[in-house]
Amino acid sequence: MSDILIAAYPWVKGIHIMAVISWMAALFYLPRLMVHHTERAGLSGEMHEVFAMMEYKLAKVIMSPAMMATWIFGLLLVSTPGIVYWGDVWPWLKGAGVIAMTVFHMWLMRQMKGFQRGENTVTGRQYRMMNEVPTLLMVLIVFSVTVKF
Repeated sequence: MSDILIAAYPWVKGIHIMAVISWMAALFYLPRLMVHHTERAGLSGEMHEVFAMMEYKLAKVIMSPAMMATWIFGLLLVSTPGIVYWGDVWPWLKGAGVIAMTVFHMWLMRQMKGFQRGENTVTGRQYRMMNEVPTLLMVLIVFSVTVKF
């Protein structure tokens, strides 16, 4: 099994990077949609329906599959012999960042489902602030992997 992981490593890494890019793009865009949904469309009417559909498709067609692919191919990467030394701090920081990103993903999914039910308790300003969460986590994750502290 380890020979297969070693041989596939560059391909797995490439797919992992593409999945991360897709996931991050959706994590950046969905809160922005929710800002405009909150401030422009409200919780009923034709604009609400359009925003709810856009949020749903982004979350279900792009964001969730990209998250799953990120996890699957990331776990394959860390399972490859010789890639990660678990005595270092960086893999644990990266892992904590990815788990936090996943929690943020789940929070967005809950917000999206609320919009679909015609419910929302978060303001546009709060969505704008939450939009910074993936950026902060991205900084942690990228520097953990590239600096390897």
